Amino acid sequence: MGTVSNFEDLYIWQISSEFCKNIFKIINYKEFSKDFRLRDQIRASSGSIMDNIAEGYERSGNKEFIQFLFISKGSCGESRSQLYRAFDSKYISEEEFTELKEQTVKISSAIENLIKYLMQSELKGSKYKKQQ
Repeated sequence: MGTVSNFEDLYIWQISSEFCKNIFKIINYKEFSKDFRLRDQIRASSGSIMDNIAEGYERSGNKEFIQFLFISKGSCGESRSQLYRAFDSKYISEEEFTELKEQTVKISSAIENLIKYLMQSELKGSKYKKQQ
């Protein structure tokens, strides 16, 4: 694992940010943009993935970070489910659906791997380091 000095350095945050940008593109499609409820739900859940990674990281403790990573992983699953709804409603093409769904699977797997790493790590987080 490379040096991480802020949440923007985290691979999971970077790929989550890219996914969120891709969601923002599709929700502007004519028919999708008119489905206010689904549009707003998928915008919120996709943003929640990256936001919870950032918030958990900034808490500076691994237990809290893990908790927020689980929330982020849940939001990723929520976004994937909403993609099915968008595809079933014919708001997005099969190609777009497949690409975005694969992104959610990749994000979820990466989050799971970081959770496992943190759970096995002896590190507790920077807020637990002795003050000098």
